[in-house]
Amino acid sequence: MMIIPISIAENLLILQNGGTIPASRIKHRIVNEMLDNGILKKQIHGRSKATIFEPKAQNIDVFLKNHYGISDLRSYIEALKADELTRAEAILAASYSKLKKVRTFKGFLVNCYSPIPSKLNGESLLLIPTAGAFHFIYDYEAFEIPKSITVVGVENPETFRHIKEHKHLFENIKALFVSRYPQNQSKDLLKWLKSIPNKYLHYGDFDLSGISIYLNEYKKHLTDRAAFFIPKNLAYYISEYGNRTLYNKQALRFDIQSITEAPLLRLIELIQKHQKGLEQELRIE
Repeated sequence: MMIIPISIAENLLILQNGGTIPASRIKHRIVNEMLDNGILKKQIHGRSKATIFEPKAQNIDVFLKNHYGISDLRSYIEALKADELTRAEAILAASYSKLKKVRTFKGFLVNCYSPIPSKLNGESLLLIPTAGAFHFIYDYEAFEIPKSITVVGVENPETFRHIKEHKHLFENIKALFVSRYPQNQSKDLLKWLKSIPNKYLHYGDFDLSGISIYLNEYKKHLTDRAAFFIPKNLAYYISEYGNRTLYNKQALRFDIQSITEAPLLRLIELIQKHQKGLEQELRIE
């Protein structure tokens, strides 16, 4: 079980009350989690300074209550500070005496642009695309799809929502699309991918960060079954529509020497040649 340090909890309380905190003063796993999920935002000042703030009131309060069982941050801090409180009083003050991770849901979202047969708990389930709705697979341990289906991991939520508009990119495969988000609660998607024999194709941003996500979160676990999706004419799109600012913000977070995929090495060479990155939102024709 993990306890939020008092210093971090106090800084979260400041943010909850509308204040800002230098990013260097509030480093913790839970803070990173909140940043990843948009609960907190980071604002860059100049080249080396950044501050953290809460973009929407009650974000922190709702997040801590739903995910960690902390119903009152101020009372939680007091419970940690006050030695005279009994264990029972501390439990009542903060809902839990220790910060316990609460999983609201397990599972992951899937989407498709044509019907895909599957099985869930031994029963047939036809996945039918419906505009504005996705399938949520809760009992993923008992979720089966045909071996001929390629699982395509979509990095961007907006792309996942409008996947039918990207259909022309995947005409040569029968694809089931899975969403990388939300991933703050579990690694259920990866567990499922590791349990099935299907090929995995990663559809991410065409930049150093997207490549890093692919290598560190998927490739190292799925090895030869995983590949990075690289569409035709990508060189043109990076050259004409690539974002240099995006490239300048990112660092190389992987060892090029360990990469054996020739198409991925060519993509890295292309990105470095133009010093530009291309976000997935651009619907490549």
